[in-house]
Amino acid sequence: MRSKLLKQAKNWYRKFQISKSPQMNLVWGFFLYTIIGFFLLSIPFFHKTDVSLLDNLFISTSAISTTGLVTISIFDSYNYLGQFVIMCLIQIGGIGYMTLTTYYLIFTTKRITRWHSKLIGAEFTLPNTIKIKDFIKSVIIFTLVMESIGAVLFYIAFTNSGMENIQAIWFSIFHSISSFCTAGFGLFNDGFEGFKDNVFINTIISCLAIAGSLGFIVITDLWYRMTGRSKEVSFTTKIIIYGFIVLLAIGTSIIYTTESATITGDDSPLMISFFQAMSAMTTVGFNTVPIGDFSLPILLLLTFLMYIGASPSGTAGGMKITTLTAMSAILKSRLLGQKKITFLNRLIPFERIYVATSTFMLYTSLIFLFSFLLSYTENFSFDKILFEAASALGTVGLSTGITGDLSSLGKILIIMIMFIGRVGVLTFGFALLKQKHNYLNKIKEDDLAV
Repeated sequence: MRSKLLKQAKNWYRKFQISKSPQMNLVWGFFLYTIIGFFLLSIPFFHKTDVSLLDNLFISTSAISTTGLVTISIFDSYNYLGQFVIMCLIQIGGIGYMTLTTYYLIFTTKRITRWHSKLIGAEFTLPNTIKIKDFIKSVIIFTLVMESIGAVLFYIAFTNSGMENIQAIWFSIFHSISSFCTAGFGLFNDGFEGFKDNVFINTIISCLAIAGSLGFIVITDLWYRMTGRSKEVSFTTKIIIYGFIVLLAIGTSIIYTTESATITGDDSPLMISFFQAMSAMTTVGFNTVPIGDFSLPILLLLTFLMYIGASPSGTAGGMKITTLTAMSAILKSRLLGQKKITFLNRLIPFERIYVATSTFMLYTSLIFLFSFLLSYTENFSFDKILFEAASALGTVGLSTGITGDLSSLGKILIIMIMFIGRVGVLTFGFALLKQKHNYLNKIKEDDLAV
């Protein structure tokens, strides 16, 4: 009887999935994992202290969205089992829940269904030069390799700093996964402020975060190049790498040269400057100095870096470097009077231009909307509210220190924006507004003065 009910439920859910668009499937999938995480974290057996239902929901959403904003101390509030649940949510959110399902399909049946291909296409933006099957394999293998190496290196670093062996093992695994998935969840209550001058730990986090945030497109593309399957890396990979290096260098330089009041007294001001800029841009969300101590111009700089983010189809959030590139190409082409949109002597397809402009408009509108709403519900200065909203939508996790003091309504707003940020603003918009019917016969051509 039980097996029959399970089979009926499975068939019903399968029909439900097929009836929905790929974008709606992604929304429902991440929502389901968020609710499962919420129920698990609400079990008192996983707690060290009492945790409210709203805080459990906040932590579950923050973990599945790989954001890292927290309203309570993870280490002081949850025991090892609770922390393990959070780590699993981070892993699922970091590489995408459909990636695991599709990899299982490849491993067992050696093929991918058209339905799974559509879902992967909705979850990850891939250039035409990369095959989905190769992409999925590279995601899983690269993730396991990087997180394993990171865990070993973290273990060496933590034991060298005096941490006990058992705790060092757990902290190493947790922080390696959190770093690579750019989740920003840490088991230290002050972030990594106690390790701001530790070159080894700073390097481990930076390498893991950059590897994850640059994205699986870059990894797959470089693998094609090294194995001779392609003669050169794709235009997308070049834009991601060049854009990342330029923006990170600019961010580091500005922090290093202007933020003397915060970092001059430290032994490693350049490393500290680099780490905060890297943390914002890769959206890893770790900090080695209090973010709230930075001046307003630097908070705006970090907000901009969180707003841009890193690479599509990686673990990072944000609007993405490729979107910024497309918007810059539109501006350049328009100012030069060119009819076609080009960048570095390459023609950008109008389909990609439409996606970029839609993402830019929707992303910017959401930051404005939630900053506007939070300014009503919270009693903080607007720069801190804007920073929190940008951090939540970009799934970054950096905060000026106001997250734990948010009102209940403010926490709900941050939960909503973190979830939208993980699903993707355009995917979320498609899921809500995309219609199956064709209304082209009702469209009338007209003019609009701009």
